[in-house]
Order: sequence, then structure tokens, then C-alpha cells
Amino acid sequence: MNRLICLLASAFVLSGGVVYAQGELDAYKYSQYDLNGTARYLGMGGAFGALGGDISVMSANPAGLGIYRSSEVVTTISLSSINAKSDWNGSTASVNKTKFNFDNIAYVGYFPTGNDEGLVSWNVGFGYNRLKNFNRSYRMSGVQNYSLADYAAAIATLSGIDQNKMPSLGSGNNSATRSIYESLAGSWLPALAYQSGIIGGDNEVGGNTYHSSFAEWDEKNQRWYSDSRPDHSLLDVNERGAIDRYNISFATNISNRVFIGATVAVTDLNYRLSSEYTEEYAYTDGSVDRLLWDNIKSTDGTGYSFNIGAIVRPSDFLRLGVAYASPTWYKMKDSYVGYGTSEIGYYDPPVENGQTPSNPDPYTDYKLKTADKWIFSAAGIIGQTALISVDYELSNYKYMKLYYPDGYEYDDNKGLIQKRFGLSHTVKVGAEVKVTPQFAVRAGANWTTSPMNARLRNGEVEVFTAGTVAHYTLDKGSSLYSVGLGYRFTPHFYMDLACVYRQYKETAYAFSNVIDKNDNVLVKSEGANLKTNTTQVALTLGYKF
Repeated sequence: MNRLICLLASAFVLSGGVVYAQGELDAYKYSQYDLNGTARYLGMGGAFGALGGDISVMSANPAGLGIYRSSEVVTTISLSSINAKSDWNGSTASVNKTKFNFDNIAYVGYFPTGNDEGLVSWNVGFGYNRLKNFNRSYRMSGVQNYSLADYAAAIATLSGIDQNKMPSLGSGNNSATRSIYESLAGSWLPALAYQSGIIGGDNEVGGNTYHSSFAEWDEKNQRWYSDSRPDHSLLDVNERGAIDRYNISFATNISNRVFIGATVAVTDLNYRLSSEYTEEYAYTDGSVDRLLWDNIKSTDGTGYSFNIGAIVRPSDFLRLGVAYASPTWYKMKDSYVGYGTSEIGYYDPPVENGQTPSNPDPYTDYKLKTADKWIFSAAGIIGQTALISVDYELSNYKYMKLYYPDGYEYDDNKGLIQKRFGLSHTVKVGAEVKVTPQFAVRAGANWTTSPMNARLRNGEVEVFTAGTVAHYTLDKGSSLYSVGLGYRFTPHFYMDLACVYRQYKETAYAFSNVIDKNDNVLVKSEGANLKTNTTQVALTLGYKF
């Protein structure tokens, strides 16, 4: 057969007023923080909840500011090397990235009262601290049994939308378009797939059942094959951005035995995603059909939160701490652009000249409440030479919430979040030994469990993603190990250095399962094991006065 390549390059921008544009994985992504702070804090694995005396505690247990006996200015810079390695059904791929970061700068003011008992001093702190870096690139390359086209066709068929009602170029943000969007399970992905020729209707004119355009026609049984296995699939993902927090903290020292503190914080969030997904279908005559699916997503948010905490010093060698970190209440904006392309030798896409549905308002406004956290800590002080500290953090992701701009909660996501998420546990341990009065060595470790339930974590459920982005990752836990050095050049000036190794385990998917209302799996997605290893070297300079 004479095969002619038909190419449709298509762009699609999501509307600003539509519902269910965000899912539970978006809420989870923006609720997570890295271990970031000064080099001393990092070198001890972040186990500072009962120790205090470090500006990093403003984002954890602000009572630690009450430990200060002088004022201080401090800043930290770091260099990170990020390696993301995937294993997709035996096919491995690895991507490296290096990033320089300005992590924090802070001032702590010490104001003694002159009392030996009661209110001995009060301290105030102002600081900037980077809570999370999104910088990462990863690649999945391999073979899977289903196609993104199967995924889009299954969603379109379950929606029951007639081919003639699929949104066309210039369809505005009207009630008819909204109705179609809701019927498409809150996703424009099937509409873009249809208009770009990636999926087609089972009937030439009209009809509400769809198939992959890369599937073969069964002449004998007069039907399309139910699935179309690509000969090769490739996903490239590039992420960047950060979560930055600006803290104002207050703390008091009561009789050198009890320390109480509070922080009010403003948080800025920016996240940028670009991804390219390709499938290839090779034929015996040497020809190749291709599916291309590209996305760009931008997220910006501003939020506020607070921390309160206390440290009790029952003896000179023991400190106990407790703190509560509130959720962050964000006001968010997402922007999306999606591109679908089909290169098929026998298929004529329904839209001419590369045109696909488009809306004039390329953004979605919403609100987010992240998870909160409790921190319980204990530290042992061995004279002037050594200390050891342990923190236990308990985060509750069940009560993350997504809201419309008017404050009403997303009902669908509320059920999914409460059903699929629970508690996350983090254990931090750290130690420091002063080899000389000027020179100290440190070590620490940190382990965090995933709050996702087993069915979500194991890829057994259907996941609803935002916009036309089909891929996502599922958390399987993380670990961290660190070492550090500190040197005091003068009674006022010091320098700390830390080296941190993190490993974050995930399962990455190019698209989700599709499951009907009777729990029949129509499309089964196959995940890749993804390990992100980060080596970070941090340098802190501080001046006490």
C-alpha cells in the first residue's frame, strides 16, 4: 500500500474558568519540602528541633531562636548535582543536571533583659530560606503494551461525547464547552488527541466510541484492535523552579529552662514543566508512524503559614522540643500549552491546517491548603565537646485541600485526597563533635516514608492529571545522609561546610490506567522505577556580634 505521511502539529491552550483542572498529585507536589538550611543544619541531617541556635529553626521550631546569646548574620550558598535514572521494563535511561543555589540569608537579633530569672532575653529573626528546589530532568525510554492514544480513546469513549461535538478551533469558554469538558472527566486531553488525529471515531460520521489511530483494522471481525502497542516510547521531562519562604520569628528565654517561639511566613512558589513524549510504530516495509505529545506548564503561587514551638531544658545535658507547622494557604495560578502531533500513513485528521481547540484565557486560578506537620525532638549535650539529636516529624496529607477561587472545595479531589493519602513519617538524627574549640565535625541521616496508600503507590488506580499533561510520578520514600565541618576563625566569624546525599524513589508513568465504573481496566499503564540522586555541597558564612 502506498503510505503517505499526514502530519498535524497542533497547539492547545487550557481555559481559565473550567473546573477540576488540578488533581491530588498537584496538591501533594506543592506540599513537599526538601531538607534545606545552613550547612550546620544540613550536616546534622536537619535534627535541630530541640537544639536551636541556628537560623534554619525558623522554618521548623522557632523556639530555637531563644538559645541565641548574641546577634548574628548568616548566609548559605550551595551547588547541587542531580542524577535521575529510570528503569522501564528493563530499559534504562539517565539524565544529569547541575544547579547553583542561593539557599538562605538571615538576621537574628538578641536582646537581653538583664534578668537572671524569668524573662532572660527575647530574640527576633528575619530570614529568607529556600524550602524546595524543583530542578530536575528525567527520561523514560522503552516498550510498553499500551499507547497514549489508547488512553485518550478510552477516556473519550467513556465520556460518551459525539465526534461532532468535540471542541473545535475558537470554541470559547461557554456553557456548551464547559459541559463537554466535564464529560471528558475534567480533561481536554481527549479533545486535543482527536483534533490532532491521534485518536479517531469508530464511525466515519458521528458516533461516541473512539479508537487509537495507530491500531489496525480487523477486516474479518469488522472492528479496530482494542490496543496498539508502540515499538518504542520515549518521555523527556524537564522541571525547574523553587519554593521560597520569608520568615519573621520571635522567641523568648525563660530562666534558661524554657524557650518559646513563633514564626509568621510568606511563601512564594514557582514551578515550570516542559515535557516531550514520542511513540514510534515500525512496519515491515520500513515506514514509521509517530505520535508526539508535548506540554508546557507554569505554576505560580503565594501563600502564608505559621510555626509555633517550645524547648524545655530539664537539665544541662538534655533538651526536649515540640513544634507545630501549620499548612500553607496558597493562592495559585496554572498556565498550560499542549501540542499533539500524528504522523500516520493512512489517516486523515478531522481538522485542517494544523488547527485545534483553543480558548482565549490560558490559565486556571485556584487555592490550595497543604499538609501540616508536628515535630517532636530530643537532644543530648555532652559538656562542651559533643551533642546528639533526634527529630520525629509527622505530616498529615489526608487534609490537603484544593479550592475554587471563591473558596468552595473541589468535591472530587476531596474524596480522592482523603482516600489515597495518609500520614508521612520522617526520622532525623544528627551528631556533632568538637575536635578542638574551633573545629567541629558532624554527621546526620534522614528517612521519610510516602503518605500514599498502597493502591496508589503500586499504580493500581486511575490518576487524574491537570491540563493535557498525561505523565506523573508516585512517591515511594526518600533517604538522606550527610557529613559536615565547622571552623570558627575568630570569636565572631565562622564557616560551615556540608555534603549531603539524597535519594528519592518514585514510579513514573507516561499516562494513567483507565478504569470504568465496573472496575474493569480498559488501559493498563506500566511504570518505570525512577531514582533521583542528589549530591549537594553547601557553604555557610556567619558573623556573630
